[in-house]
Amino acid sequence: MSEQQPNDPKNKNQWVEEIEVAGNDLVSRVKELIEEGNVRRLIIRKADGDVLMEVPLTASVVVGGAAVVFAPMLAALGALAALVTQLRIEVVRVAEPSDDTKQKVDVE
Repeated sequence: MSEQQPNDPKNKNQWVEEIEVAGNDLVSRVKELIEEGNVRRLIIRKADGDVLMEVPLTASVVVGGAAVVFAPMLAALGALAALVTQLRIEVVRVAEPSDDTKQKVDVE
């Protein structure tokens, strides 16, 4: 697993992480990543770097019901996983605001 800084200088709260997985672990790992909530894009690549699938994610879709929305995509990933033994998942994440940057409101 490796982390890279984003290529887009406009968005400094975003970074890229690369995860290598075996084909049979692909679907479960993608489900976990979608449920994390701070993932904005998944790029599935073969070991040689060829892009097999690119999936943009939005916060509203992830929170709203990922299992229903992404069921067809997960089925396609299952078919890909049966054909390819080693894959890389490129994960584009967005940093969540820390507690220091959130405004605190006292309610009495």
